[in-house]
Amino acid sequence: MPQPPRPRLTSDTVLASALARADAAGLDALSMRALAAELGVVPMALYKHVANKDELIDGMVDLVWAEVEPPAIRGVAAEAGSTAAPTVPWHAAMRARAVSLREALRRHPWAVGLMESRMRPGLANLAAHNAMMGCLREAGFSFRATVHATSVLDAYVYGFALQEKTLPFDTPEESGEAAAAKGETVPPEVALRFPYLLEVVAELTREGYDYDEEFATGLDLILEGIERLQP
Repeated sequence: MPQPPRPRLTSDTVLASALARADAAGLDALSMRALAAELGVVPMALYKHVANKDELIDGMVDLVWAEVEPPAIRGVAAEAGSTAAPTVPWHAAMRARAVSLREALRRHPWAVGLMESRMRPGLANLAAHNAMMGCLREAGFSFRATVHATSVLDAYVYGFALQEKTLPFDTPEESGEAAAAKGETVPPEVALRFPYLLEVVAELTREGYDYDEEFATGLDLILEGIERLQP
């Protein structure tokens, strides 16, 4: 019985399959040979669409950037060419962008640490950074203040995403159980030397650690600080 024809291989299908593989098993599980086997082609077929693994990762990172909600730029239409000013204030736009970036990194944890490291950024990457800079510049922030604001916002989101990726719990309930287990292993004489850390363990055991609440609280503090830089 003849085999059904294989789907036509394109750059989009290669990148989408690589993204799905990295999401499922991590970046270490991604190789050109393994990807080719998954797609049902010989490895050399992939090189018609990506020059090497480094270019493959560039494209995957750009797909993650394409999922991030860009803030609107006052007086500039991102896609349609309209000159209508956005109705969302800059701080609401920055909040939405930070939340969107964190959510994208939660969907693609392998991308934590790679979002700013690519030497050949794609169009989605460039558009996201241009929109962030443009939103603040058109809101009246100076160039230097805009650089400060974008730097601290991204550092916060990336740092939080790294913490979220590496901490050994996902929910407040799990964090409470982990804190309780850790508290049981600390000898009393050691606990007495570190009363504030003991307080952390006790509070987490009772209330847990809520990623969403902590992220929102930190983001509010940063946005309030950035507002002081606006003329």
